[in-house]
Amino acid sequence: MENIFRLVDNQDFFNRRCVLINGPIIVGAGPSGLATAACLKEQGVPFVVLEKADCIASLWQKRTYDRLKLHLPKQFCQLPKMPFPEDFPEYPTKKQFIQYLESYAARFDIKPQFNECVQSARFDETSGFWRVKTVSYGKPDAEYICRWLIVATGENAECVIPDIEGLGDFAGDVVHASEYKSGEKFRGKKVLVVGCGNSGMELSLDLCNHNASPSMVVRSSVHVLPREVFGKSTFELAVLMMAWLPLWLVDKIMLFLSWLVLGSIERYGLKRPAMGPLEVKNKMGKTPVLDIGALEKIKSGDINVVPGIKRFSKNQVELVNGEKLDIDSVILATGYRSNVPYWLQEGVFFSKNGYPKAPFPQGWKGNAGLYAVGFTRRGLSGASADAVRIAQDIGKVWKQETRQQKKRTTACHRRCISQF
Repeated sequence: MENIFRLVDNQDFFNRRCVLINGPIIVGAGPSGLATAACLKEQGVPFVVLEKADCIASLWQKRTYDRLKLHLPKQFCQLPKMPFPEDFPEYPTKKQFIQYLESYAARFDIKPQFNECVQSARFDETSGFWRVKTVSYGKPDAEYICRWLIVATGENAECVIPDIEGLGDFAGDVVHASEYKSGEKFRGKKVLVVGCGNSGMELSLDLCNHNASPSMVVRSSVHVLPREVFGKSTFELAVLMMAWLPLWLVDKIMLFLSWLVLGSIERYGLKRPAMGPLEVKNKMGKTPVLDIGALEKIKSGDINVVPGIKRFSKNQVELVNGEKLDIDSVILATGYRSNVPYWLQEGVFFSKNGYPKAPFPQGWKGNAGLYAVGFTRRGLSGASADAVRIAQDIGKVWKQETRQQKKRTTACHRRCISQF
């Protein structure tokens, strides 16, 4: 009994609701959390989903630009147990993907507890339970006690804001890509886009389509591939070839096909890495850019490619080559990062950068009932694979213990009858 009473700290006893969860807690109601919840539901395992925002998939609903579409064909982006509707296009729009996720949550009766931000989570070795403290909106703060903790906050939980000299002195607008919706408000303006990944390329293209004048900062090397090769998804081709050929050969074939479709890109200030696109993805987690029209704008000069930034001033940016540009606005397409180090008090499974230490495909399960989903750097298909593994792993234990409990209950019932 002593261990049970020690679950609650004295200082929090009157300040927090203490809730014992009969099953795992899933932190995050994005695609990764929803996929895991659906798989647990199929296993018959109860769960609770905690979400700091007021909706599912808040990244997609609140921090993405209007023109966004899935970069990969829909068959590689669907969650477990439910494909996309047949009438959806091969590359669903942002609106269609959100509609799919809402239908997914409804189908599996997933009802997250919204507006509950996890403040801390740690494993209590004395009791053998996870203790998850939350800050809630509109209700008292809580401490949840659970046996399993599933981290589903993903790779894109927090915006990355670079520390660039003079950025705070710049007089124009400075926004992160997460705040960008459309190029309409930048019409006629000179805009510096910091970053040349998929977001940087697409925002630059969108700015062009709204008659803005974008300059895109390309600080390092980057792989640009066509989204499709002769009508076939580049990603799908790579997946098919990887089943039969070594990675280095697939990389060479992909680069050759890219050259056939796009031509040489280095003359436009886009230098390719020494490693191939798949090798870069595997070793560094850096996704190649899948071009949907930005390269044509670069070739025509509508998108100006510039080198790294040295410093900002009131209305200008000075580049590392000494060139100075007059600009009106800055968009930081500088990506996202994991927020796990801010709240998870654990240093064995997760590293300081918020990713599991174990390489793929071992990075889904830690010790003491800790799991991670959506940290494979392999998109929605990687998250789905994690979700299936986690649910099966927990489900196996859950079913075994449920059977044992039923046996004990039946035996007790028989003893009571015999005594009567």
